[in-house]
Amino acid sequence: MQLSTKHLLGIRDLTREDIQTILTTASQFKEVLQRPVKKVPSLRDITIVNLFFENSTRTRISFELAEKRLSADTISFTAGTSSVKKGETLLDTVNNILSMKVDMVVMRHSSSGAPHFLARHIPAAIINAGDGINEHPTQGLLDAFSMQERFGSLKGLKVAIIGDIMHSRVAMSNIYLLKKMGAEVTVAGPPTLIPVHMKEAFDVRVEYNLRKALEWCDVANVLRIQLERQNQVLFSSLREYSLAYGINRRLLESLNREIVIMHPGPINRGVELDSDVADSGQSIILQQVENGVAVRMAALYLLSPQAS
Repeated sequence: MQLSTKHLLGIRDLTREDIQTILTTASQFKEVLQRPVKKVPSLRDITIVNLFFENSTRTRISFELAEKRLSADTISFTAGTSSVKKGETLLDTVNNILSMKVDMVVMRHSSSGAPHFLARHIPAAIINAGDGINEHPTQGLLDAFSMQERFGSLKGLKVAIIGDIMHSRVAMSNIYLLKKMGAEVTVAGPPTLIPVHMKEAFDVRVEYNLRKALEWCDVANVLRIQLERQNQVLFSSLREYSLAYGINRRLLESLNREIVIMHPGPINRGVELDSDVADSGQSIILQQVENGVAVRMAALYLLSPQAS
């Protein structure tokens, strides 16, 4: 099995067949992760560098664990402890690392398009671990894998993406992927947090009323408020946001059917989700975390020199 692209820069660049190949391969790797010995030699002698120019815990650990499970040699790099703080450019940093004969680069950066820039200048395969407000493709893939695991298929599934759509790379990757795989998508949240062009540009429903969005959907993928990416006041307070768009147990029980709750993390408990929802039987948040390792193993394996 092989992908149609050398890099994983975004869901936009993947075909429907690419997405299905990654999800099928992830399913095989998830079976490996259930065994007593969880390590396979698939990427033995492959060197991967994790370039994280932006803070991350879950994504970085998930990629590092996936790489170790595949027996790759790994180097982890964070901007806070690097020469970037001394003025070194992004390309200089990567070229220095590539001179050490690195095969693959996993990269997170606060600037949209940074992985695409690297892909044009260096020979190694690039996996985008999140770039600015552009995309977070492996999160979109693991969300899709989790939904497919729960429902059997993505085709015809009704998914509401709720919260800070404006600043969310997770929302973008989810929308691209779900539309390609035949799901129906609604984005919901305050008008100030949903771009005005969403309905026309992405062929999605737009809903400003939380209850209506929840009554419509099979799955609610709830996003956190990205205060660190907002450069102006877009709602009055977190308390006001929670009252209008926070999901609690009482609200879920008042719906006409049971829906599945997802969240890419980290959760602002008491803001977008109450704890009694995040930790409930309707939530598959912990399954998303578990599935992240299998999906990232699949992406690494399929983009590696071993797969070509």
